[in-house]
Amino acid sequence: MLADFYMMADKEGDDDGSVGVALETKPKTKRPPMYKVLILNDDFTPMEFVVHVLERFFGLSHAQSFELMLIVHKKGVAVVGVFSHEIAETKVAQVMDFAQRHQHPLQCTMEKE
Repeated sequence: MLADFYMMADKEGDDDGSVGVALETKPKTKRPPMYKVLILNDDFTPMEFVVHVLERFFGLSHAQSFELMLIVHKKGVAVVGVFSHEIAETKVAQVMDFAQRHQHPLQCTMEKE
């Protein structure tokens, strides 16, 4: 008799009009790939110009810019920032355009991190 009571309670519970909570798992969104912006050394661009570029386009302090410029000068290349594709592409274009307008052969490139 007690078993009959539980079976009836189960059946009644199914038809009580209550609303269940649907659990959904959110799809994991991937972070967009990041890109390193690199400044390359050359034998013609003045060091002061490189420092100016780093301050102007990458928002670095004079001390940070000077330090990075020395790394470029000694090692031949330095990563000056890591950005999304669109921002990295814009920074490279700005630096290249600025260098060209000032008749310096400074090279700036980007590569996937």
